Amino acid sequence: ALCRGRIVRVPPGPLIRVVGTEVAIPCSVSDYDGPSEQNFDWEFSRDTDFVRIVSTWDSTFTSEEYQKRVGRGDIKLRRSSNDAVELVIRNIQPADQGRYKCSTPSTDATVQGNYDAEVQVKVISDGLSVSGSKARSSASLRLSEGDSFKLRCSATTASPEHTHLHVTWQVRSGSSWRDVLSLTHEGKFQPGAGYEERYRSGDVRLDTGANDTYRLSVSQASSADGGAYRCLVSEWVRGADGSWQKIQEKSVEIATVSIQRTGECSWSRNVSVTERDSLDLTCNITTDRSGIFQAEVMWYFSASPDDTLSDAQLLLSMDHDSVVSDSTLISLSHVDRNSYRLLVRDVDVEDSGYYFCEAAIWVPLHNGSWHKVVERTSAPVSVVVTALEPDYDVFLNASKTPKFSDDPTELNCRITNVQDTEANIRFSVSWYYRQRLPGDDAEPEELLASMDADWALLPGDRARERIQNGEIILSKKSADTFSLRIQWTSESDRGDYFCVISAWSRHRNNSWVRSKDVASASVNIFWATQDYTLTVEAVKLKPFFVAGHTFEMTCKVSSKNIKTPRYSVLITAEKPLADQSSPNGTTRIISLSQDSVVRLEDWTDQTRVDGVVLEKVQENEFRYRMYQTQISDAGLYRCVVTAWSPGGGGMWREAVNGLSNPIQIDFQTSGPVFNVSVHSDSPTIYQGEVADLLCIVTMEGMPLEPDDMSFDVSWFAVRSFALDREPILLASLDRRGIVSQGRRNGSSELSLERISPLEFRLRVHGCEDQDFGNHYCLVTPWVRSATGVWQREPDIRAKPIFLSVKMDVLNAFKYPLLIGIGLATAIGLLSCLIGYCSSRWCCKKEVQETRRERRRLMSMEMD
Repeated sequence: ALCRGRIVRVPPGPLIRVVGTEVAIPCSVSDYDGPSEQNFDWEFSRDTDFVRIVSTWDSTFTSEEYQKRVGRGDIKLRRSSNDAVELVIRNIQPADQGRYKCSTPSTDATVQGNYDAEVQVKVISDGLSVSGSKARSSASLRLSEGDSFKLRCSATTASPEHTHLHVTWQVRSGSSWRDVLSLTHEGKFQPGAGYEERYRSGDVRLDTGANDTYRLSVSQASSADGGAYRCLVSEWVRGADGSWQKIQEKSVEIATVSIQRTGECSWSRNVSVTERDSLDLTCNITTDRSGIFQAEVMWYFSASPDDTLSDAQLLLSMDHDSVVSDSTLISLSHVDRNSYRLLVRDVDVEDSGYYFCEAAIWVPLHNGSWHKVVERTSAPVSVVVTALEPDYDVFLNASKTPKFSDDPTELNCRITNVQDTEANIRFSVSWYYRQRLPGDDAEPEELLASMDADWALLPGDRARERIQNGEIILSKKSADTFSLRIQWTSESDRGDYFCVISAWSRHRNNSWVRSKDVASASVNIFWATQDYTLTVEAVKLKPFFVAGHTFEMTCKVSSKNIKTPRYSVLITAEKPLADQSSPNGTTRIISLSQDSVVRLEDWTDQTRVDGVVLEKVQENEFRYRMYQTQISDAGLYRCVVTAWSPGGGGMWREAVNGLSNPIQIDFQTSGPVFNVSVHSDSPTIYQGEVADLLCIVTMEGMPLEPDDMSFDVSWFAVRSFALDREPILLASLDRRGIVSQGRRNGSSELSLERISPLEFRLRVHGCEDQDFGNHYCLVTPWVRSATGVWQREPDIRAKPIFLSVKMDVLNAFKYPLLIGIGLATAIGLLSCLIGYCSSRWCCKKEVQETRRERRRLMSMEMD
């Protein structure tokens, strides 16, 4: 098992073969090195010397006595794979009996295993004989369907070896033979394909008789049993390895059997009946069988002419004892000996389809039982049941049409001229919408909603949401009138509308089936629309005023083509570039909605919450007032008006926007001009120190008394070098002296104070690393006018100064070093003290030595 080498194999011998037959001796090689395709040499020996026969790689290998046979092809090599060949000998003779050796030339790196193998071939005489029946009448048999027949053949062997026979009965219908039944060489019966059921029922049998005869018996013959029958006999012998080998095969044709059809089943085709009528079909059976017989009839229904019996529905049946299966609406009558009538009463549309009958003929046997001899199926007949359609017309009218957007629309679909309807007919409606396009083009219709036979509402995709919200209402006003109401019609609803009335018929199983659809003429929903127009005019009531007085303006609105409009007003201000609180330069001040709700928009001055008023004077006139105006209020003021019209569901729909002309507030003053700067004596400090930052206000122009001016001061910090982050509010001081600090993360403290009328100081106590950055102050000047009103000046921002915080290395490490040295010294002294005390008192041990006498050394002579 641990070794590996070339192995050449041939079948174990001896191989017994019959003279005159073709012999194929296989040879294979495995576990070899070298190329995948191997070569083979064959040699033959009768006694001791081997004669070369043929080779796969050497054309001069063949000996002289085999050259003619190899040249004619009687002996050849047939390669089955790269490592296997077969030696084929046609018409083997007794002289070919002997030992055959298969050799393979070496392609291995090392010589291991065997390189040739021998097999013994034994040639025996042909002792197999096969013959048919001697009766001439058996060569051709004419039978009727349902009859039985028997065929015989004889097979014997006189082989000197112990062989077994394999007998197979075959039939040929066309060009190929197929197996009917076999008796194998192992004594087993084996039915052919398609004969298994008949073999198990005993209709096909194979019996053995005297004189080595083999009889095939077939009962209940059908048209498929017709054809030429032959007896195929093969001879088998058991090899040395225990396997069976077929050594020869012979056949003989026994008879030709023709089967005549004995019955047909037929009826008329293409039947058309009207709903509620009766369907009458007759199945006619034609047979040439005489004597006593009974017919079995079954009726089937199928929706397709290609369905098989297993797929079809069995309607009614009558067995050969004339017993009819039970059915309510279907009856069966026996008209005469060969005719059977099927009657279906009160047919329905669902009864349309294909009908066919199946008939079987039964004959009595000698023991009193009945035997089925033939079975036939008729061609399907097409039955069309025409529905009874009611006759009616459909009329559509609009009882309400819109003149403006959001007006209601109501359509009524009415059934008129109803004729020939029964109590089991009901009607339902489907509503459709089609959009009109410019010209003659039209969009495909869209389903709005439909009703089924039970009047259940089925909304379409277009109107599903509006139907669920109650914006579209579908109802049945009476037995012949259906209504569609759009509560609020929009521009997208303009177009053509039509309805389809469907008639439903009740079937026998109480189900409803739609039988007819009638569409109405379309109704166009359209109203003329014009573009909305809105005009807004702003008027300043007081042409001249100064700071501190009240600013007042009115906005007058006029509109066209808007149904019952309402207006919402927004007051906006466009400030100068130096005083823009909005990115786009426009500030929203106050608004008034269409429901007269006032709202402050971007007005954030808490001291003047009630300083602006917007009120409605008339339906189309609005007034805006600003009390105690400030210089910072300078700018252009406008009215932004939005017109609203009533929408669906009590909601307001935006129609159009309008913008008024600007009204300017401009204060011509010659007051002082303020400037702000930031200063620090030491912008670079160490951690823990105090940083002083000064915000200095300078004034140019007309001088003012300290009591006539005040300032709001706010300090901000940007924690970066490049001013690319959001500023952080540190602290603020308003003009009343109230200080407020922003929220910060850190342990440093802030203080903000006024040290002079124009100087403000910010101190950062106990500076940390996070206190670095650009610091600046924002100053809002307030100036008291001659009338005693405080006016707010524009905000002034100082140029930032950078504050850097450094670490004092000496101070940072001074106390830790002193503490470390002190602790190390104390621990060292304590260790010395503990060691001295332990050696002095705790670990002391007295050692008593034994007294030794002082003696001289002994002399060597004493040794």
